[in-house]
Amino acid sequence: MSSLFSAIKPGIKLSDQVASALEAEIRAGRIQAAQKLPTEAALAQQFQVSRTVVREAVSRLKSLGLVDSRQGSGVYVQAPGIEPLHFDLPHSASREAVMQIVEVRKALESEVAELAALRRNPADVAAIRHAMRQIAQAVQTGRDGVEEDVLFHRAIARAAGNPFMISTLDYLAQFLKGATRVTRANEARRADFAQAVTQEHERIVQAIEAGDAPAARHAAAEHMRNALSRIEQADPAFWAQDGERLAQPLVQASPPLLF
Repeated sequence: MSSLFSAIKPGIKLSDQVASALEAEIRAGRIQAAQKLPTEAALAQQFQVSRTVVREAVSRLKSLGLVDSRQGSGVYVQAPGIEPLHFDLPHSASREAVMQIVEVRKALESEVAELAALRRNPADVAAIRHAMRQIAQAVQTGRDGVEEDVLFHRAIARAAGNPFMISTLDYLAQFLKGATRVTRANEARRADFAQAVTQEHERIVQAIEAGDAPAARHAAAEHMRNALSRIEQADPAFWAQDGERLAQPLVQASPPLLF
């Protein structure tokens, strides 16, 4: 684990930023299972936030099943299992919730792709291409490619050059990653689905690389429309075996409004 975390920046709820930073360290294996987290005071000092903020962040990690408190001893990391889908839609069935989140992605990522086509530079295009290759490499080595898929779309967001857009996507990452895990698990079950995803990604990248904003918007929107279609086509066995487990909702009371 890094000995020192970066200070938190204003904009997104502080406790969410702290929780996301710690979650990333845990899921990347830099903080390992059974390892004790630094004390509340130490984390507050490292992140340069109050102990109340740290307490709220740790509480969120507990709700994700990533850490557990041991009375009189401290907070310990638990082995991360399948990451559940977190969304603030009470009483929604898993399938419908995933589809709703993909609809949110469609609205956001079509705009992001258009801006990326207008503002990209050679370094941005190289980063997007690299992220796309990382997806292929992950799949070839037997991994699900979820993290790589998320980073691919984030690379496009960086090319859009709007820090508020990136902050919005970072906040929504807690929801989007869960949906991506479900869609990729479904797509991995069929070779035609997996091939289609690769082709759709390539069309997005080609449009951005060419600076064709309308084509980039269309390709990104089409990618999300097809993702919806693939979820609709998922056979019942997928939901019985994997889908429901991957998309198990964590409903939070009184969700904050973004706007």
